[in-house]
Formats: sequence, C-alpha cells, structure tokens
Amino acid sequence: MTISTAPVPAGVSAGRRSLRLVAVAACLPYLSLKVAWIAGSHLGIPAGSPLLEHRLTMILANGLTVLMDAAVVVLALLLTRPWGQRVPAWLLAMPMWLAVGLLAPIMVGFPLQLVLHGTGGGGGGSGDRSFLDDWVFGVVYSGFIVQGLALGALFTGYARDRWGHLWRGRMRELPAGGAGGAQRRTALAAALLAPVPGAVRLLRACGAAAPDGSGDRSMQCVYVLFLAAAVTGAWQLAFRRGGALPVAVPLASAWIGSGAVACWGGWMSLAVVVTGDRPAPLTGLAYAGQMITGFLVAGVIARFLTDRPVKAPQ
Repeated sequence: MTISTAPVPAGVSAGRRSLRLVAVAACLPYLSLKVAWIAGSHLGIPAGSPLLEHRLTMILANGLTVLMDAAVVVLALLLTRPWGQRVPAWLLAMPMWLAVGLLAPIMVGFPLQLVLHGTGGGGGGSGDRSFLDDWVFGVVYSGFIVQGLALGALFTGYARDRWGHLWRGRMRELPAGGAGGAQRRTALAAALLAPVPGAVRLLRACGAAAPDGSGDRSMQCVYVLFLAAAVTGAWQLAFRRGGALPVAVPLASAWIGSGAVACWGGWMSLAVVVTGDRPAPLTGLAYAGQMITGFLVAGVIARFLTDRPVKAPQ
C-alpha cells in the first residue's frame, strides 16, 4: 500500500531553517549530559543514586538514549533538506510517530507538574527525583519541550506540503461507507481495551494503588488523556463521526495519542527488562494495555490514509 504524494515545493523557507537550528540546538544539553555519563562523569547524579550501582546497564541505557535523541537531529535535517522529500512515507512516518509519542507526554506533563508542585497540588512526588539532581530535570525536559515544538512545526509544514490532500475537508464530507470492516473492528478493539490501562492510571492518580515509577499523580492523568485522545480519534476516523470537525483534528488526535501511549508503555516495559525489577501485576497490565491500544490505533490511521479516496493534485 502506498500514499499518494503531492508535489513538494523545492525551497525551504528561512523560518524552517530557523526551526531546524532550534531543534538541533535543543538536543545539545541532553546529548552532552549523556555522553558525560557514559564517559564516567557523575554530573547531576547525587551520591547514593541507584544509577551509580549498575555501571554497564547505565552505559547501555545512555548509549541507546543518545541514539534516540540524535535521531531528532536526523529528522530535523530530513524535514528541511531536498533529499528528505524523496524519503518513502513509511520511513519518515515511523520515526516521527515514535518521536511524537515520546515527547508529547513530557511536553504536557512537565509544565503541569511545575504548576501543581508550585501551588502545592502535586499530589505526590516522582520517585525519579532521588536518581538525579533537580536541575537535570529542568534542563533536560525543557530541551525536550523545545525539540517537540520545533520538530512538530517542521513536520506539520512538511506533511502539509507533501500529503496535505489526504486530510482536506471535514468529517461529514467523507464517504459514509469509506471505512472498511477491518478498520472499524480495530477501532472497536482499541476502545474496548483502553479502559483497562486507563483505570489503572486513574487508580494511581487517586492514590489507590502503589506508584509505578512513571511520574507523580499528575502524569497518571496525562496518560489517561492520551489514551482518550487516541481512542476518540480512531473512533471518529473509522466510524465517520465528528460532523463539522476538520479531518485533521481526529487524525492528529489519534496520531499523537497512539504514539504517546504505545511508546511510553513500550519504554517502561523495556526499563523493567533492563533493570530486572519485577513490576506489580497492575503495572504490567497498564504497560501492555497502553502498547496494544496505541498499535491498534496506529493501524486505524495507516488504513485511513492509504484508503483515503483523494488524489494528489496534478
């Protein structure tokens, strides 16, 4: 299956070049810290931190995250260089979905945590704080937010130029029978599964279950928000709901939501495997439920885009 492509403007505006520079520059603090830690520095790591107990594990984990953040630099170049216009759709969509999924919860959750902790309403602190000095979180997460904003703006412009014809119009203008049975069944499966990890997250947000190391109570609500966004967007795409909404709205909701829940469910599961810590049953259920829900919604998006009966302008 392929996605039809519209002609892409040859030039890159000064604004996009500036955004590229911002995205690359925002990666430098995080990459510098990670490289320093791999080299043996304890900068920002307090004495007694569990991070100092497993040297090899820390090197491997930091090496992986260096590659992940370096991918942001590659994406920024791909979205603004002529050769990036010839990249196959799937080869760009997958890393962008992963990047959006990993960055979006931080972009929402970190400012929310600052506001709630500043007003005394944080509802419980994050266990991660004992691992690193507080300033590290400010530097790293601020960089992630800037990366997300710059990369998101670049991708929006690139996608509008290359594939904008796929989400023109409003939901009511789509053919009523355009969605196939498989697409609807997939959206239904996601809607039935999402309440499971959502309920676990809400229990943790209310303090009714032990924390799982994924942040304070506000972050639990953030994951519920992204689960709801993913399922709502997928449902609207598959069942042609939303009437006057622009097609781009449920598509963006499903894209961002699915990436967030799938990527963070997968990342936390990987952390459990690497550290060897055995999670509580509810924790493992939440991780697995998030991942499966996210991938199901991603499947709805892929089918919607490939089946959209709109031809690229000539």
